[in-house]
Amino acid sequence: MMREFLTGGLLHGLLGEAQSSVWMPPEASTFASDMDPLFYFILYLCAFFFVLLMGATLWFSLKYREKTPGQRTSPIKHNGRLEFLWSAIPTVLLVVIFAWGQKGFVSLATPPADALDVRVTGQKWNWTIDYPGLNKSCGPTSVTDPVTGLQGLQTDFYVPAGQPVKLTISATDVLHSFYIPAFRLKRDAVPDRYTGYWFTADEPGVYDLFCAEYCGQQHSEMRGRVHVLTDLEWRAFLKSSRCPTLNPDADDYGEKLYEANCKTCHTVDGSPKVGPSFKGIWGKTESLADGSTVVVDDNYVRESLRNPNAKIVAGFAPGMSVFDSGKLDDRAVNALIDFIKSLGEGGDIK
Repeated sequence: MMREFLTGGLLHGLLGEAQSSVWMPPEASTFASDMDPLFYFILYLCAFFFVLLMGATLWFSLKYREKTPGQRTSPIKHNGRLEFLWSAIPTVLLVVIFAWGQKGFVSLATPPADALDVRVTGQKWNWTIDYPGLNKSCGPTSVTDPVTGLQGLQTDFYVPAGQPVKLTISATDVLHSFYIPAFRLKRDAVPDRYTGYWFTADEPGVYDLFCAEYCGQQHSEMRGRVHVLTDLEWRAFLKSSRCPTLNPDADDYGEKLYEANCKTCHTVDGSPKVGPSFKGIWGKTESLADGSTVVVDDNYVRESLRNPNAKIVAGFAPGMSVFDSGKLDDRAVNALIDFIKSLGEGGDIK
């Protein structure tokens, strides 16, 4: 697959195929057209200064070499203007690069309200793609490598073209990295923590998916395919059995977990009890007992289950039980988070 990627990229670059180059695969998301100009700006800037500095080094080495034995250089004088320029110019360029990158980063971290929620879980050595709102889960399947003939696992990830998709990414064991080259998007999958980004795939087709963080012996085999489907294909996918049911009780699994584990201390009608109510809490900025604040999001809920005394909401006393993986596994934690989300939002988190 990597060989095909490299040779394909080289041929595209030599032949001048649209939206691809020696360095990049074809653009397949709305973010790609924003990322590529920044990449090329940095690339050509580095190439320019490399040639400039190496050329100056070679020229000075030849011009001021020792021509006769015992020759001494002329006295070196201070040049304030030159010293200012070689500090100011790189500073301005770095500020431009930072502002350019920050603009894209902020946009990437702010998904639209109508984005399709998808949970991505990395484990050695494959991916699992869950669609909580669709009650579907795409796990790894066995495939045969067309080059080596060896058996391996591959995950198929299906998304609709033209619709925003929000990823919530985590890992069950070690650090992984969810990377889709054609989308120009990569984010680490971290154990016991949620990361993520959003994208809109605008070109139907099939694209490579890799783990971009060395995670062990079979890291190179941790791959998949992203299927960007047309509207007709997406409707067919929703009706198909290509990805099995996420959970037979998915419609009320989170509610059942709440009834069994949380109802004694937390209400869903807005009235406080032993702990704050879950109604409208999602995305809300809570004041904590130590004077700090926290936004109620995936990471805060997970931390509150695993380490309840880490962040105590002001006005409430500590005393919540610890729900470790033995009591609530990762799938149960995700279901409980989705249930809290369904009770309404109290902030800007989408």
